Amino acid sequence: MPFYQRLGHVPHKRHTQFRKPDGKLYREEVMGLEGFHGIQSILYHHFLPPRVLRAELVGSAKPEYVEFGPIRHRAFTTANVPAGGDPVSSRVTLLGNNDVTIGVSRPTESMTGFYRNAQAYEVWFAHEGSGELLSQFGRLPFSAGDYVVIPFGVTWQMQLAGPARFLVIEATGQIAPPKRYRNQFGQLLEHAPYCERDIRGPGELLTFTDTGEFEVLVKVRDQLTRHVLDHHPFDVVGWDGYLYPWAFSIHDFEPITGRIHQPPPVHQTFEGHNFVICSFVPRLFDYHPEAIPAPYNHSNVNSDEVIYYCDGNFMSRRGIERCDITLHPAGLPHGPQPGSTEASIGAKETRELAVMIDTFHPLHLTTAALELEKAGYMDSWSVGDPEG
Repeated sequence: MPFYQRLGHVPHKRHTQFRKPDGKLYREEVMGLEGFHGIQSILYHHFLPPRVLRAELVGSAKPEYVEFGPIRHRAFTTANVPAGGDPVSSRVTLLGNNDVTIGVSRPTESMTGFYRNAQAYEVWFAHEGSGELLSQFGRLPFSAGDYVVIPFGVTWQMQLAGPARFLVIEATGQIAPPKRYRNQFGQLLEHAPYCERDIRGPGELLTFTDTGEFEVLVKVRDQLTRHVLDHHPFDVVGWDGYLYPWAFSIHDFEPITGRIHQPPPVHQTFEGHNFVICSFVPRLFDYHPEAIPAPYNHSNVNSDEVIYYCDGNFMSRRGIERCDITLHPAGLPHGPQPGSTEASIGAKETRELAVMIDTFHPLHLTTAALELEKAGYMDSWSVGDPEG
């Protein structure tokens, strides 16, 4: 997230001597993106960051995709995805391409080990539950409705207050607010649907000097490697910079409305490499005297649209339930189901809550997605159209 943060103790000048009370040097680490051209932070460790006792290959972490079949709209039910394990082990990938993967996780336990994704940003949308994301950057509490954004290379552990449910997005590029909402210095502008006050970084630094054996599961090059350290990975005494985990609540997204129906980009919350994330939140409907609140039919020629339904009643969707996911792929139009357009006229507001991911390259399906597919979703546009 491109604004400056600082926690703990750092020296007056970077790349200068910074010593412990016993006279030994703290170990400086520059952690950044895109070589030395992207955002970065500088961290100061008690122990040497490259120090690893043992490294062991765990296996492939690459999703296995299946044939998509004929192009058609699909829906998947995730409400009863088996619960259990910790957030990382319970994750199930459903959709993906070379830019982004989309899945769900229903953990019932906190993590005992540590995890680092060295090949992607991750967004954990907390649909249910609460807890804390702990990392070398400190403690970041989260609750239901929070997007928790974790950059490349962050070593983290999630502690849960109880069972939870997440929508999980993994991206090969940085996740950030849309460029159109930022000025040349990165500051969010007045017309943006949220501002820096709504974004929360780590609020308390956790510094451990414990020694022993600590396991870190590292994802990189589409493989998982287990690193065993001889010290606790959260040994940072201070850091500053622009790169760190952060959280934003979907409930702090201020919807943009108008006299007639507004297109999906007004709901955009974040942008990534070849995809966007949007938030559908409770809002007033259009106020033109002849407005039609239901969305118009449209052909997303260059985009696959995925919607995760959180809460409320979507007036344009029949037979879609809480925790369902719809996929409207490029190649055919989509829009309200029969009767929805006429029924929406006169409605004043919606209480819906959902997360949408639009990708600019086609998405593939996993076997897990096929097992969760709802039969007959494509037929819902062909049955009982009172509007002709």
